[in-house]
Amino acid sequence: MGRIAVIGAGMGAMAAAARLAVAGHRVTVYERSAAFGGAVGGFERDGFAFDTGPGLLHLPAVYRDLFIKTGKEPLESRVELAQVDPASRHVFGDGTAVSLPNASRGGVVSALDAALGAGAGARWGEFLGRARDAWDRSRRPLLEEPLWPDWQVLGRDPYPALRRRRLVRTRQARTLAEIGAWELADPRLAALLDAYALSYGLDPRHAPASAALLPYMEQTFGSWYVRGGMRALARAVYERCLERKVEFVFGAEVTGVVEKDGRAAGLRLADSRVVDADHVVAGAGESGLGGLRPWQDGDVGPGAAQEAPGRFTVLLALRGARPEGTAHRTVVHSPDTAAEAAAVFGGALAERPTVTVLRPDDPTTRPDDAHEAVTLSATVAPSGGPSGIDWTDGALRERCAEMLIAAARPATGDLRERLLWRETVTPAETGRVHAPALAGDGGRYLRPSNSTRLPGLYLAGGWAHPGGGLAHAGMSGALVAGLIVEGEDFRGSQ
Repeated sequence: MGRIAVIGAGMGAMAAAARLAVAGHRVTVYERSAAFGGAVGGFERDGFAFDTGPGLLHLPAVYRDLFIKTGKEPLESRVELAQVDPASRHVFGDGTAVSLPNASRGGVVSALDAALGAGAGARWGEFLGRARDAWDRSRRPLLEEPLWPDWQVLGRDPYPALRRRRLVRTRQARTLAEIGAWELADPRLAALLDAYALSYGLDPRHAPASAALLPYMEQTFGSWYVRGGMRALARAVYERCLERKVEFVFGAEVTGVVEKDGRAAGLRLADSRVVDADHVVAGAGESGLGGLRPWQDGDVGPGAAQEAPGRFTVLLALRGARPEGTAHRTVVHSPDTAAEAAAVFGGALAERPTVTVLRPDDPTTRPDDAHEAVTLSATVAPSGGPSGIDWTDGALRERCAEMLIAAARPATGDLRERLLWRETVTPAETGRVHAPALAGDGGRYLRPSNSTRLPGLYLAGGWAHPGGGLAHAGMSGALVAGLIVEGEDFRGSQ
């Protein structure tokens, strides 16, 4: 078997590494930082612990499959998973609130009818039915197969939008925002849909209608919490890699890919060392490729649709117990999501952001039951670049933190009397939010293929097919491992 060099210790890269090691390859992961997990980060202080990346897991079947395929044992033997119920509580700009049950379409319909008025739930349920059709039409090529060479066929949107008579023409919704306006016909339902897009790093004004898959997946397959936070999941994957004899080299910055005889043959490190390899897996974006473009003109490339935004997070250490009956996740919606999106994707700070509040009932996140750890987060403009913000500006960070705390007040009340300390985590530290791949809009929301124009070089993680998110990263690792083990004839996971 061959030598595999993996760039980066993110979730997609580690998922590929574990699978390749089980197949008999010698795998070494080179990570420039001192930690594993990539975007799945954490922060600890004074007995408090917080996730600084994803706070919930969707499609846990991806990681269940990883642990079965790499050790014939269930994921639950390594981490404690619990369904979050209610899946989320929502507070809208007009003060209306609704709690949505986990993985229950009928329960969601009933809850929306009760909170927003008769008919609201039915419209949302009918929308989810159309989203299910889009899921059935696109699931396999988008999530379970390598990106087809004729990827242009995915340029057609699989969402069966309703036909509407608009003035003298019959029109169909082409974007998520149009679905909200034309099909959901309630600004609160539209805000609910927009919030899904923003949380995945998408602009609802331009995201194709096929982004309806995102709320469908979450409300169908459920939301799960890992005791100890998502870092516990990252640690479990890292430990599985170690058990399968994957070697990790931390503090090793990769500066380029070695090419020999027309294929990838190893890595160059910042300390001038050259590492030989039969295959290279790039799991850390373009930074370690030394300027190499792993795709040709006409291929799907990164950032085709828009610059990815970032995420601003406020970590709150509070005195006083978590109130009984508090929802694990509450979303406080902006009263104007179009203005919010215009700011986020226009390089500005939204004055009224949509804020996600996470308050896990997990003793491992706090020093004792007389304290509480609360996380606030919002999608924001990225750090730097033509549509970015200078998130190293201390005054800007403080202003944004105050805005999130104020915006979250309908869900949290005034937390200032309970506040021990707070920390902020910005896109300057965590980078960009990579969206999942989507069909439609001519393929502008697809991600680069896992295999590349350079034989022996493969792409894994949120910047590659099938895109960003915890579950999607795990899928990319499975696809890369399949391509290396079975060759270019590999047709996807079963």
